[in-house]
Amino acid sequence: MKQKIIVKVQMNCDKCRTKAMKIAAVEEGVISVAIEGAEKDRVVVIGDGVDSASLTCCLRKKLGYATLVSVEEVKEKPKPDPKPDPKNCCQSQQVFIASMGYADEPNCSIM
Repeated sequence: MKQKIIVKVQMNCDKCRTKAMKIAAVEEGVISVAIEGAEKDRVVVIGDGVDSASLTCCLRKKLGYATLVSVEEVKEKPKPDPKPDPKNCCQSQQVFIASMGYADEPNCSIM
């Protein structure tokens, strides 16, 4: 099950943001990492089976302040069924049957 984890971290400079992203990226099960928020103080991690408590502790050890804000399940969008290509699907084919005229004759020995 994919989950979205948001951790508020004290990040005053770009170097701290980079460090936070590197820490989050190496956690097991992480698919993507982003920085969000008006003050760019939230690390958003999307992953499968990510340990949110461990992630928060690692960020706290390296950056000084980190608080787990939320953990929620990410619902996958259903993939739409591929539509058939009108050029390749259901093309009408015209079949011409030519009549030789033999079936209409009463003396035909074939029929």
